[in-house]
Amino acid sequence: MSYQVIARKYRPQRFSDVVGQEHVTRTLSQAITQSRIAHAYLFCGPRGTGKTTVARIFAKCLNATGGPKVDFQDDDPRCREITEGRSLDVLEIDGASNNGVEQVRELRETCRYAPAGSKFKIYIIDEVHMLSAAAFNALLKTLEEPPEHVKFLFATTDPEKVLPTILSRCQRFDLRQIPTKLISDHLSYIAGQEKVEVSPTALYAIARGAEGGMRDAESTLDQLISFCGSKIEEADVLSMFGLTAQRQLLELSGSILTGDVESGLRQLGQLTGSGKDLGRLIADLLNHFRNLLIYKVSRGDLGMLEISEAEAGALAEQSTLASSEGLTRILEVLGDTEMRLRDAASRKILVEIAIFKASEARNAQSIDSLLKQLQALKQGGNISAPTTPSAPLRSAAPAPIAPPTPARASTPPPPPAPPTTIPHPAALTDGSAPVQQTAHQTVDLQQIWSALVETVGRESPFTRSYLLEAHPVSMVRNVFTIGFRQSTAEHIPLVDNPKNQKLIQESLASLGHPVTQIRFVKNDAPATAIPGNEPRPANMPPASNPVPSSPPPVSQAPAALPRSPAVPQKPSQPLPVKMDPEDFKNDPLIQKALEVFKGQLVQART
Repeated sequence: MSYQVIARKYRPQRFSDVVGQEHVTRTLSQAITQSRIAHAYLFCGPRGTGKTTVARIFAKCLNATGGPKVDFQDDDPRCREITEGRSLDVLEIDGASNNGVEQVRELRETCRYAPAGSKFKIYIIDEVHMLSAAAFNALLKTLEEPPEHVKFLFATTDPEKVLPTILSRCQRFDLRQIPTKLISDHLSYIAGQEKVEVSPTALYAIARGAEGGMRDAESTLDQLISFCGSKIEEADVLSMFGLTAQRQLLELSGSILTGDVESGLRQLGQLTGSGKDLGRLIADLLNHFRNLLIYKVSRGDLGMLEISEAEAGALAEQSTLASSEGLTRILEVLGDTEMRLRDAASRKILVEIAIFKASEARNAQSIDSLLKQLQALKQGGNISAPTTPSAPLRSAAPAPIAPPTPARASTPPPPPAPPTTIPHPAALTDGSAPVQQTAHQTVDLQQIWSALVETVGRESPFTRSYLLEAHPVSMVRNVFTIGFRQSTAEHIPLVDNPKNQKLIQESLASLGHPVTQIRFVKNDAPATAIPGNEPRPANMPPASNPVPSSPPPVSQAPAALPRSPAVPQKPSQPLPVKMDPEDFKNDPLIQKALEVFKGQLVQART
């Protein structure tokens, strides 16, 4: 006799031999036992999962001697005829080569005749989705109301191409991909029957490469026996089919999770140098990180995974290296790479870039957490300044606020041109509104601050939101100091940039207070009482610096305060401002969000 390949030699001959499709075989067995046999069945599923095999076994159950019955005899002549493909009452038709209306018309003519020697005349049409629309329509009436002795069994790998009118007339069974462990166990049984020694790691590698198809796994084992002889190791499987060893896969995934890009690229170079298939590598990484995500979400439930013991230990170790959001982002990067890899000219470069992106994506944050931070920032901007008395000066932030007042006896009087600050920290007792005094005029910092916030808000609403969380500290020697409390000090790097400094300087200049430098410091002093900017008490002696006689006296300073149009008072409700799309795009907070989420700003709506 000629050699028979393993896939045909060990083909299941009864429902109990079918691996991994119990949901289908159990239903068909119950239908036979209860005599609830339909006239048309459709078996769907990936290649090599047993569609045609189940159809043949079902045909043997229906036409067995004394049937229909599930437990037929192995030496039943009618069942043997079906197994050998010579039964006159079981016709197997290839849908790809018999897809015209003429073939369907011939089928309709022959199905009228009674079976030759069996109970049913059974038509098994493989790849039924290949039939043309006209052939399907010609089959509709016969399929819906066939003769009592006719049964139709259809098989297809693409049920979406089958007309809905055909699907509605059939009982549909979806065959699943066979789990890796079941394939490995079945291959071990076949290897024992063939007197071949195969290592467990080699069996697992064959099963993993079969992608749920038993026929593919059996064909691979048949080829390996021809290549290796009576002993097969994992290295033989990997070298023949370009697969990646499980150990190498775990090392590469570990490098991605720890951010060790150099090690990951070195491992990738070794894999490509040994001829590994990059498409298969990305697919294996996707499957591993998918298992890692499910392991983390299910809190270590291995019942939801199809993995080996070695991989289970690796999942337990790697699950602590990244969050669920980071793993999801890594899967998105690898999935995008898998799609682009099919058309890429430089596949290795694309995979190298994917390793870079996946290493960065491990620290990704969820959009919910970012939205919470933005919401907290928004709510914090609407909180009014506290009205409690200010703390003593020694408890304030150590940032320099104003230079000490020079002693009268040790320094000569300065020239009257430059303004001189007159801070009196010791007078900080009543918590009154901050007032900055100079030789030329008295400056109300709180009034300037209110006008500044509104002026800045008309140009940049985002900068205004930062300023709402801050308070003025001092305006000394052309330096305007802005303070942030300890709870909002983390926003200083976001607002302290050349663009915002220039905007604040221009806004102050438009209000009649030109300054040359803007400083941002940590300062917990409330906005209602700022050290170094208090109004001078009535009993305070006059400043040592001579005041020119031409300017009005200090008591009349409020009337002579504005050097430009009068400063508007802050309304109870903020005025509506128009958002500039360019200002929105260039805002540091928006830029940071785009960087974290690897996003792209498509449109900024006002």
